Amino acid sequence: MAKVDMFQSHDYMLLDELISDENLMARDAIRDWVKQEVSPIIEDSAQKHEMSLKILKELGDIGAYGPNIPVEYGGGGMDEIGYGVIMQELERGDSGVRSMASVQTSLVMYPINRYGSEEQKKKYLPKLSTGEWIGCFGLTEPDFGSNPGGMVTNYVDDGDAYILNGAKMWITNSPIADIGVVWAKGEDGKVRGLIVEKGMKGFTAPEIENKWSLRTSVTGEMIFEDVRVPKENLLPGVQGLRGPLSCLNKARYGIAWGAVGAAMDCYDTALRYSKERIQFGKPIGQFQLQQKKLAEMITEITKAQLLVWRVGTLLNEGKATPAHISMAKRNNVEFALKIARDARQVLGAMGITGEFPIMRHMMNLESVITYEGTHDVHLLITGMDITGLNAFE
Repeated sequence: MAKVDMFQSHDYMLLDELISDENLMARDAIRDWVKQEVSPIIEDSAQKHEMSLKILKELGDIGAYGPNIPVEYGGGGMDEIGYGVIMQELERGDSGVRSMASVQTSLVMYPINRYGSEEQKKKYLPKLSTGEWIGCFGLTEPDFGSNPGGMVTNYVDDGDAYILNGAKMWITNSPIADIGVVWAKGEDGKVRGLIVEKGMKGFTAPEIENKWSLRTSVTGEMIFEDVRVPKENLLPGVQGLRGPLSCLNKARYGIAWGAVGAAMDCYDTALRYSKERIQFGKPIGQFQLQQKKLAEMITEITKAQLLVWRVGTLLNEGKATPAHISMAKRNNVEFALKIARDARQVLGAMGITGEFPIMRHMMNLESVITYEGTHDVHLLITGMDITGLNAFE
């Protein structure tokens, strides 16, 4: 028998008053979908290390792919807060579900929309928005993660095509993707983006098995052995690391919202349990140490909600900086992970079981705190922004 999702949202400071009716409607629609379609299967999917392809397709049906991409290319035409609240609700269900949607939106559709030719936009974006095609983003390599400028994946000119060689690692969706936006160095040493399609000779994408985290998300490699990529597949609008880093900024922003969703789910679970679990003749929520945990959880959730709302507002106004986004990503994931750990303690031994979502969120957040820029790297980005001194050199 499928479990009923009992989640109730928590808005301690009435922040919904800061969000437009349109965005609230979108959020509530995604929340209902998560309750009906994701929650009943997600624990079983995590245990089995798999994700339903039905969920992948339905993410397109509900508008979770490219909600902030222009309508003319199949997107939702929403603002950045609209995108954020959708990512929040998806990660409330599971980080792996949010990862699939944010990769499709921020790392695949965004660069094509921002840097692609009109022909590329018309060819790829509508099919990506519906979920007919799944995309992935190739930047991280086996030996280059936090230092993407050291990448060795490269391409050379060969008449009407480029010959691509190299490998990418830890790529969400790559084993099931129809296309990949791949960043590689040209003969001039400058980084450019190329759209690589499934079926191109020499391109393989083996899956990474045995993960303890993000078990509902498909993760793999991308291996290129003399892959001929047509020249019309080169993104014409950008060169250098500015291209992939701008995509990561979009993804990090979505993660900052998503982490709030995971934290809210852990808090909601712990709060409900604390009122129902009786020890020493009374609910454990009546004990001071449990109230301390719960009070600190809702305080950090409220601060995180304020932070992402402010960054989203600045993005809408064209004022947000990469450092603003780094701060939100680092802070919100760090405290979501702490909330997951404290919530697990409230539940005691029950907190490690699949009867409750907390341990799954905790394992997922151990990946989220590392990907799209590690916790420490984001600290250094903030440090460089406030001191003007570069710790990376």
